[in-house]
Amino acid sequence: MNRDVIITCAVTGSGDSASKSEHVPVTPAEIATASIDAAKAGAAIVHIHVREPDTGAPSRRVELYQEVVDRIRDSDTDVVINLTTGMGGDLYLGPDDNPLALTDDTDCVGEVERLAHVEKLLPEICSMDCGSFNYPGGNYVYISSPDMLELGAKRLQAIRVKPELEVFDLGHIWFAKGMLEDGLLDAPPLFQICLGIRWGAQDLPRNFQTMVDNLPSGANWAGFAIGAMEMPMVAQAVLLGGHVRVGLEDNIYLSRGVKASNAQLVERARQIVELMGAEVQTPEQARQTLQLKRQVV
Repeated sequence: MNRDVIITCAVTGSGDSASKSEHVPVTPAEIATASIDAAKAGAAIVHIHVREPDTGAPSRRVELYQEVVDRIRDSDTDVVINLTTGMGGDLYLGPDDNPLALTDDTDCVGEVERLAHVEKLLPEICSMDCGSFNYPGGNYVYISSPDMLELGAKRLQAIRVKPELEVFDLGHIWFAKGMLEDGLLDAPPLFQICLGIRWGAQDLPRNFQTMVDNLPSGANWAGFAIGAMEMPMVAQAVLLGGHVRVGLEDNIYLSRGVKASNAQLVERARQIVELMGAEVQTPEQARQTLQLKRQVV
């Protein structure tokens, strides 16, 4: 069991949740405010996507990330910033007789473009999705190839940003361990075990245990599940010795039919952690645990 737990809050994500809950932040000001509120509730880390302010659609625009990060850094609230690099991997294949006729939903760019906001803003952490996999929805495939990942790892080493290795299945862990062995990742690595995202690892306790068992020795890790399994997996992550993630990217409800804010989800996770006899780490404690490198910006 882990008795010193880091809580990450994933404040908005890139799904269509903004159309389902008025609490999902959309504009840079809303995303920054939600991040600050989550930190005040006990989150040491905030994981950030951005959205187009007028539509709520997911975005890769660097200027939107810039505004969010500036607002958080200019506040009087300390929190570790973790920016996504998952955008730009959406491949929608055409019909069976012409799969290379990609549909208009495709947004697939190279690793350098996916990292543009990270290289400009220098957060302490950024996510790295450690492999391609099928999503629900016909011919939708998320693309994160070995060459892309190795290129990204090298660039992140150069700018001293810690990659949070998001793993959706056992093969992703296997690949990440190979990058660690090849010197592309600095020890200790940081893993995020992602459960319940179709068609990755199903959100079952035995799957969680198996993924933890496959992590490299000495790794730091957190885990989460989406939807109704969010809070049960908070408890299991702590029991298995890890850290936790909650937030409106993963689940929009506090209880059945009751929509949550990010801060409320962090508060609920904190209650679970503390009722289990553990304590919640501050941002500065999290920096020490994860061996983050403070950036000069």
